[in-house]
Amino acid sequence: MNKKLRISIIAALVVVFIGAIVLREGQRRSTAQAGTPGTSGAVAAGVTQPHDAGPAPGAGQPTSAQPLPRLVDLGSTTCVPCKMMAPILEELGREYQGRLIVEVIDVRTSRSTAELYGIRVIPTQIFFDATGKERFRHEGFMDKQAILDKWKELGVTF
Repeated sequence: MNKKLRISIIAALVVVFIGAIVLREGQRRSTAQAGTPGTSGAVAAGVTQPHDAGPAPGAGQPTSAQPLPRLVDLGSTTCVPCKMMAPILEELGREYQGRLIVEVIDVRTSRSTAELYGIRVIPTQIFFDATGKERFRHEGFMDKQAILDKWKELGVTF
């Protein structure tokens, strides 16, 4: 085996090991916070607070008189890309209040909801149409323009 390949393998093992430690620590903290509803921090108008009793994927209906499209973001307050998305989601919630529901779910405090949506990677954004049907799913950071472009591609205009 050449030197570069050995270094690559060792680096990959270190990343996997660190990831396992981080995941275990998150599970430990989640268990310790099991009775704590919601998350810390203010939530902007138009952005629903994280919750544990989420609807089944695609089954959620907005509470307004007229059904609205819904963007569900599943992430964590400890995830760097999730932290980068927080102000974008708050801005979308404010700008499109009454036309779009933006829902943020913290997977560390809402494990059952994360499992319900089949989350593998955070952040994950799920785009639901006004009928509650999942139309698109994206894993990783997504900027505001990409989110708006995806809505437009899906035929939703604001």
